[in-house]
Amino acid sequence: MGSKGELNAETWSSKAAAKRASTLAKIYPQWRLAPEDIRKASTQRKLTGSFIRQFITTDDASILSMDSVPLVDAIKGGKLTSLQVTTAFCKAAAVAHQIGNCLHEIFFDEALERAKQLDEYYSEHGTTVGPLHGLPVSLKDQFHVKGQDTTAGYVGWIGSNAGIKDPSQAHQVQSQIATELRSLGAVLYCKTSVPQTLFFIETKNNIIGQTLNPNNQNLSCGGSSGGEGALLALRGSTIGVGTDIGGSVRIPAAFNGVFGIKPTPERFSYRDVSITNPGQNAYKMNIGFLSTSIDGIGLMLKSVLSTKPWLRDPAVVPMPFRQEIVDEYLGRAHDDGTAKHGHTPFKLGVMWSDDVVGPHPPITRGLRMVADAVKEAGHKVVNWEPPSHRAAKSIHLAIITADGAGDVHKNLNLSGEPLIPELDTRGMRLRPPMGLLKFQDLTRQGLELEERYSDYWNSTADDDDYTEALNLMNYSVMVIPVTKADKNLDPFDHGYRPLNTKDEKNWKACKQLQLLQAYISTHASMKILIFCPDDPEVYDGGPVGVQIVARKFEEEKVWAIAKVVRAALKRAGSPELNLKEDSDVRVLARL
Repeated sequence: MGSKGELNAETWSSKAAAKRASTLAKIYPQWRLAPEDIRKASTQRKLTGSFIRQFITTDDASILSMDSVPLVDAIKGGKLTSLQVTTAFCKAAAVAHQIGNCLHEIFFDEALERAKQLDEYYSEHGTTVGPLHGLPVSLKDQFHVKGQDTTAGYVGWIGSNAGIKDPSQAHQVQSQIATELRSLGAVLYCKTSVPQTLFFIETKNNIIGQTLNPNNQNLSCGGSSGGEGALLALRGSTIGVGTDIGGSVRIPAAFNGVFGIKPTPERFSYRDVSITNPGQNAYKMNIGFLSTSIDGIGLMLKSVLSTKPWLRDPAVVPMPFRQEIVDEYLGRAHDDGTAKHGHTPFKLGVMWSDDVVGPHPPITRGLRMVADAVKEAGHKVVNWEPPSHRAAKSIHLAIITADGAGDVHKNLNLSGEPLIPELDTRGMRLRPPMGLLKFQDLTRQGLELEERYSDYWNSTADDDDYTEALNLMNYSVMVIPVTKADKNLDPFDHGYRPLNTKDEKNWKACKQLQLLQAYISTHASMKILIFCPDDPEVYDGGPVGVQIVARKFEEEKVWAIAKVVRAALKRAGSPELNLKEDSDVRVLARL
């Protein structure tokens, strides 16, 4: 008879295998790929573009090429039905999962039925039920949807909903944001992969294994909303809902070449959403959005806020969408991003390095592209040298893990599954929780750092805008894609000297592992891939994105500025820049 450990391993691994099989079984037979196609995908460098298109019909491809705003406009105008759009995206998601391993939950049956109901409503009333009528929306596997599992990457929650303690409520609970999306006319159809614990910037767990980057499978898709980023890159979705506490929306957005926004906590409802370390409210996990277009982000911001989420969730700040702020900032630039005469041009601060980990060649080039484009458009660019990001990172990480990984291990113990190897050596081993007085002192230090950061920001007005630190400040942040790593344009800088032992370790790690896996800098100024000196070829084609940062509760402002920066980049005419995603060439003055 085997030991208890052997029995636990057999139990959790069997449960995980059964879950994988049941998920695949929910893909309709006519949408399943041949085994040889799946094997080919596993050896393919790039899954996006022509590779996935070979499995998509011409009619579906025309729908899948459209972004969120054109889709809802086409449905509203009677050019497409909800069922046509939903069917196309369910097919694409099915293919994306088979070649890219990016889904945890599939509920195509419910989605197609919902689409039929929406079409019936449109046929009867001649109008839509809301601004998202018929739009398929994907969800990170932290959000509860009635009738579906929520594992949050833990084997122990298979067959139930992570964090819901009452067994009678399994599959009965639904996150407030899911209810809001449905009230707006959205079609929910799948939930995407996350890392075990949710505290990991890659996407790997003991249920489905690892999700890689569809743009270049040598690289990571990021985390913890990594499945969302991968699905969007494969055009299996145009808009998805994620969460962010340390970069979990922004990292996957940047890594996968899509758009993302991290709002300030409490702008949107986190009610009835699974969370790691519940009760830690000093730095809250918050809801964010990822999209294939910048207009998709705007559509989601305005639509969800129109439901007045603060009426159902007392934690949400009662702040409607402020169109006047969008108008004000977009009104300062022409459609091509150039500054308008007689209006105050934008003033953007560029953080070239946080002095913790140095940006590598593709990132530095991306930053220069943005700075040059903005300056050429008549706006002002200054160097951004704020208080220490090293201190911000240390405070933020200590607070969000203050329970000593107790909640993580409680969830692991539900099934007996072990930590994945990458987390076993990264601070997730069980340890005594932090004492109250130390926690209070760290909170005080965090508040003081926020004040110093704000003072520095204010001081830059006298002249004459890395993810962990931005969570400490709870700032509003947009991510936009800029370019892609290029082996010819991004040679290794042989004169580079590591900034410190951490920076040196990152460079050496790439060398020692022979680039078998993408490593990322958790504090590089724009959160992209670490570029390893030995072989630029490995990173060739990897997306490069930047963060655009505004202060707390300035989501409308940061979205509008990102829109102008994107237009300025297009005006600059960079040959590497793929700007097909923008649903409207013009800078729209209203959403």
